[in-house]
Parts: sequence; C-alpha cells; structure tokens
Amino acid sequence: MTQIKTEPKEEPTENDLNKPVSTIEDKWLLLPEFLKVKGLVKQHIDSFNYFVNVDIKNIVKANKRVLSDADPNWYLEYLDIHVGVPDVEESFNVTRAVTPHECRLRDMTYSASITVDIEYTRGQQRIIRKALPIGRMPIMLRSSNCVLTGKNGVELAKMNECPYDPGGYFVCKGVEKV
Repeated sequence: MTQIKTEPKEEPTENDLNKPVSTIEDKWLLLPEFLKVKGLVKQHIDSFNYFVNVDIKNIVKANKRVLSDADPNWYLEYLDIHVGVPDVEESFNVTRAVTPHECRLRDMTYSASITVDIEYTRGQQRIIRKALPIGRMPIMLRSSNCVLTGKNGVELAKMNECPYDPGGYFVCKGVEKV
C-alpha cells in the first residue's frame, strides 16, 4: 500500500477571504454553508430585532421635543420608548402573556404594547410619566420580544409550537403573514 503525500494546505489570509467569489459555480457551492449558518429567515428576524431595539429609539430621539406655538413655555419631550412582550387584555387593565398558538386559535394579533417615557410642563411644573402606552406592534415569531425565543423543544411542545418552525413571520387576526 502506497501512501500519497500531500502538502499541508495553507491557512487563508485576510486578503484571500476578502476576495470576491469569481464564478457562479463557486457561489452555488457557498449557498449550503450560508444556509447552515444563517438559515432562510435569520436576516428577517435580525432586521426586526434591530428595528425594535435600536431603530425605533433613533426615530423617537430624532423627533423627541414637541413645542407649542400657543404657549412658548410648554413642551413635551420623549425620553425613551419600549416595545414589550406579546400580551392580551382580558378585562379592564388586566393583561396576561399570550402565545402565538392562542392567537391563531382566537383570531387575534400576536402583538405587544409600545410605551414611552415622557416629560412635559403643566404651568411651571415639570412632570415625568413612565410607561405611557401609545400603541401596539405585531411581534415577529422567534424575535427578541417573542415568548418562543430561547425555548427548547419540550417547552415549545407545551406551547403547542413546532420546534422546527424557524419563525420570521407574524400572526395577524389569527392568520400567519410573512
């Protein structure tokens, strides 16, 4: 039995990794590796997480102060904004956490409240209000605000969710929407 001697392969350099992929065949060879790392919906979830955790705060910061033409001493200033976890209001001021499965069954939207912290003036008095609700936002399944995030297969089964479901979509009025 003869052994074939091969020279050890050199580690790719920084320049090698930054070179563009030249042929279409080479690009198709990269696709399975990309899908192993990222999956089909990872970029959608990452984009939604960035919006909820970073962009929405930047939007509020860019428009944070509201002034009045009628009273130059009056102002309203947005201090912070938060998107909560999905919940449902069962009765007046009584909310509880909700799962995507329950929203599908009850024809509800899987959504969370949006709250702001504000500061405003009343006469000469400066008032700060925390967690003032201003609306609701649909929550993407498997995003950072979703109750399914970080759950193992057993916990997902208890919530009647498929452990192989990658998420990346919304439940609006009981219907799954991409």
